[in-house]
Amino acid sequence: MPGILYLIPNTLGPANAGAADPLALTIPADVQAITSRIDYFIAENAKTTRAFLKLIALKNPLAKPLQEINIVELNVNTPEAALPALLEPLLAGHDAGLISEAGVPAVADPGANLVRLAHRCGVLVRPLVGPSSLLLAVMASGLSGQSFAFNGYLPVDPGQRAKRIKELEDRSRLDRQTQLFIETPYRNGPLLDTLVSTCHAATLVCVATDLTLASESVKTQTAAKWKSDLKSGKTPDFNRKPTVFLLLAD
Repeated sequence: MPGILYLIPNTLGPANAGAADPLALTIPADVQAITSRIDYFIAENAKTTRAFLKLIALKNPLAKPLQEINIVELNVNTPEAALPALLEPLLAGHDAGLISEAGVPAVADPGANLVRLAHRCGVLVRPLVGPSSLLLAVMASGLSGQSFAFNGYLPVDPGQRAKRIKELEDRSRLDRQTQLFIETPYRNGPLLDTLVSTCHAATLVCVATDLTLASESVKTQTAAKWKSDLKSGKTPDFNRKPTVFLLLAD
């Protein structure tokens, strides 16, 4: 009988390592306990997974010494042909944990293809509760939570980026649908500049940064108000910080 593929949430940023339980506010105790029993992980980033397991071990003894736990990487550079080998231990009856570099796996994350293959091979998939920056941003934005869509990264080229934003704004207006997207953190500034210069003045724009962290910031206002703030030097503190952008057209 195949093992279980657990989808394990990671923190969205550095945990409070000085706390007695640094994960208490973001990773439920039951999820920590399940994670501690697994000794085979398929990870977006092996280094961050080891750091996460060190925090898990503060409250839950690991199944094996950390150096003996098998961690293999699955990231954007992993070819499709390599996926079956990652599932071999599960097909042999061994449980595994799929873990993202930050947040929940298989959402805005290369793990989705492995999950699809697991279903095809008859492997039981169990998603575990944890922080998702996308859902947290929708919750905190005040924008529509009845209908929303995540659009990943927008084009880097300024002209193409503005065109794409206009398309998303038109879709939002037509369907009354919140549109979400992200950017490489060092390009947050240019993206917000393009947003406020492209969107209609009344369109609501939310900038959600460092969710679940001590430096968390969520702000929603019209594109016109953002434009006024930026002109007066009131730039969000989001340079090189993970940020989710949302818009809802009137």
